[in-house]
Amino acid sequence: MTQPPQSFDAIVVGAGAAGLMCALTAGQRGKRILLLEHGDKVGAKILISGGGRCNFTNLEIASDRFVSGNPHFCTSALNRYTQADFVALVKRHGIAFHEKTLGQLFCDGSARAIVAMLQAECELGNVETRLNTTITEISHSDHFKLETTTGTVTAPALVLATGGLSIPKMGATGFSYDVAQRFGLRVTETLPGLVPLKIAPLTNVPNAALAGVALDAIVSYGKQRFREAILFTHHGISGPAVLQISSYWRAGQVIMVDFAPDLDATAFLIDRKRARARAAPQTVLAELLPARLAQALAASHLPGSEMANIADSTLGNFAGRLKSWPVQVMGSEGYAKAEVTLGGVDTRDLSSKTMAARALPGLFFIGEAVDVTGWLGGYNFQWAWSSGWAAAQSI
Repeated sequence: MTQPPQSFDAIVVGAGAAGLMCALTAGQRGKRILLLEHGDKVGAKILISGGGRCNFTNLEIASDRFVSGNPHFCTSALNRYTQADFVALVKRHGIAFHEKTLGQLFCDGSARAIVAMLQAECELGNVETRLNTTITEISHSDHFKLETTTGTVTAPALVLATGGLSIPKMGATGFSYDVAQRFGLRVTETLPGLVPLKIAPLTNVPNAALAGVALDAIVSYGKQRFREAILFTHHGISGPAVLQISSYWRAGQVIMVDFAPDLDATAFLIDRKRARARAAPQTVLAELLPARLAQALAASHLPGSEMANIADSTLGNFAGRLKSWPVQVMGSEGYAKAEVTLGGVDTRDLSSKTMAARALPGLFFIGEAVDVTGWLGGYNFQWAWSSGWAAAQSI
């Protein structure tokens, strides 16, 4: 005998950061909420974030630190549910945390504490959670009707919080995009974001010879510049500064790297020529750079066995390059290595206050599914918390 559909006030699809926040907030507002997850646990990406310690927000949240076709779209949600609000929730649960760098807040212990907190808050809101559930069909008349592997369910509100395309090995799909397009919403171009880049070799030395070399640098593209660590890999470069710039870089374009921040490189090299005339160029460069990088750059650009034999003009030209080294990017490491997805459900088709579709107010999109991508360092989690909270106010 066929069971009648179960009815809820809202169905939230996706039990990641945004979905959990939306479900617990709406549940605590007295709404009957069903949270569906196709995986076997909630908060899977939360658990692996921040090296397992979850960089759950940032003290310096601002709308200009998010990439979107509409840079102002995120402002409403971020202003109404702030980083201070989430920090208060974390403190209320007694979770110890610390500021690492650049306003980034991490758990002292495991990211499991954040997931446990969100689950406990869901329980306070009597949220019903179903794991290992696949949606086979979605329809809409006066209500949304979902056919799933755990039964048929209906609700006047449907919230899509299934994320983007990054890290497919964890089950990432374009499900939210498919649903959006089915109901007439636009989806912008999607690209891997916060992702390592593949580059042409900087010198005659292959990239693999520099793999593992790390240093402080400024990486820039257009008006954007980030000073943090960079890391050479077998295929190119990674590290926080590179991940940040990857969200702005576009195919076929060059990025610039300053290998000597805070230094007058010309004055340094000329001074060393006078003070260490007999030193090898690579030895002098090793005062500034890791030894392997110093050796590779010196071999390609500073001819001569001793500093004394190199013309001042040659040193000056090399110093200029050292401060603004053009790096030809061949591509990115793709969604498999990307922390987030750039692009998504077009913000022109959503209300910035409620996150609901303008043409179908009972349909909501939150978190990474939307064309809003934050910087590295807790910004994307805050967008998840804020957008989830904003949608929950209108359910």
